[in-house]
Amino acid sequence: MPVLPKPEPHHHLDAQARWALTAVALGAFCVQLDSFALNLALPVVRDALHGTATATPWVVSGYLLAAGSLMPLAGRLGDLYGRRRMLTAGLALFGVAAALCALAPSLPLLVVARVVQGAGGALIMPVGLALLTHACPPGHGRRAMGRALGLAGLATVCGPFIGGVLARSVSWRAVFWLTVPLVVVAALGARRAAESRDPDAGASLDIVGAVAATGVPACLARWLEHVAAWGWAVGAVLLGALFVGAERRSPAPLVDLALFRNRPYVALTVAGAVANSATVALWYVVPWTLQQAAGWSVRDAGVALVVPAGALAVGGPLAGRVRPAVAVPVMAVCLAAAAVALAATATCGTGTPALLMAATAAAAALGPAGGLALTGTQAVVRRARAGEASGVTKAVMTATAGAGLALTGAGAGAGGGTRPSLLLPAAVCLATGAALVLGLALVLGRGHVRARARVAVSGGAGGRGTGVRRSDERRSSERPPGRRG
Repeated sequence: MPVLPKPEPHHHLDAQARWALTAVALGAFCVQLDSFALNLALPVVRDALHGTATATPWVVSGYLLAAGSLMPLAGRLGDLYGRRRMLTAGLALFGVAAALCALAPSLPLLVVARVVQGAGGALIMPVGLALLTHACPPGHGRRAMGRALGLAGLATVCGPFIGGVLARSVSWRAVFWLTVPLVVVAALGARRAAESRDPDAGASLDIVGAVAATGVPACLARWLEHVAAWGWAVGAVLLGALFVGAERRSPAPLVDLALFRNRPYVALTVAGAVANSATVALWYVVPWTLQQAAGWSVRDAGVALVVPAGALAVGGPLAGRVRPAVAVPVMAVCLAAAAVALAATATCGTGTPALLMAATAAAAALGPAGGLALTGTQAVVRRARAGEASGVTKAVMTATAGAGLALTGAGAGAGGGTRPSLLLPAAVCLATGAALVLGLALVLGRGHVRARARVAVSGGAGGRGTGVRRSDERRSSERPPGRRG
């Protein structure tokens, strides 16, 4: 076979892979945009639909809970029944629900439509990432995924600003109408992508595992939003025990428990959850400080956050360029840098230039960290079960996002008392980065000790033991022809 040149990665993508990239990028953009676009517009929604102060937050919470809790199931459905099929179904469900949200005549119907929209978003994210992994040639999926995540990151940051401006200048319903044409284009792109599924998945779905896997992140998310409500924590533990038991007994488990013995996967998933929580905290504290402490308007604060938003969005493409072998140490460096920048915001007061510089530095570190949690985990698991792996990772990251707000003291800040702070999220980032470095050092140390032990054993057998013979055979087989002996 002729040796192909090495152009830029996008030159390697065929038409079907480019359509898959278009579908995933637009779908992820819409999911993230509608996750945060109503945050600043909730008072407008409450007044327009005559809702109560306790029911209105469910417009956001219902969407996030449905999306986060259904992601493990959604990822596995893609592996079982086809990722292109499930992505197309998720985009269709998301678009129809967005239209229903825009037409909702009352707050209860809006919340129901938002839950349905969250279910569509649950299908889009993990299934889309798995589809993109299989659509691209080996080694190029990470970069394509990084570009898609970069667009999603931009929507995460700009969502509240876009939603606030539309709600006050046009209508809060325009937030949902905005995503409908984008979802239509994404669905058309998904239909032109290549189909893929897990060939060893079988034909049955683990129902008990699916129910338990849906309940665990939902209970965990509710507990992290209200840490004093221990009933949610107990529910998460009981459902977790049910899930483990069901997966051990099932001939075709929803999630292969061997996934949790994959140390790089677990490390990147946990670190990604920490990075995502810190990102949520950052985008709560900085806008709060600009608006409440410095007296800025929503529009002015949104404009000021354009540069930090760009720094966060660039993180996705950067994460896609990181080789899997160095993903964990790069993640540790990103978390350490983010910790320093987050801590610096606490010393900036309300001084706008210094605060925005610190926020930009934190976003520049958290962007690659969040992207690595998705691109890195896809690279260290079997491609056949990519949907399962991405579903679990996204579920963990979504369910623990509320921890970031809890660590900032958001309740105190919202009540007009103590200013929320990023010191605790900074400490958690630093501790997680240190744990990654320590774990990596232990793994490398064990590998070095085992290698020396093998050399010692083979040397004690006269220098020609089994280990040395196999090593010699490998080296001999790797020599080019004509250079043996």
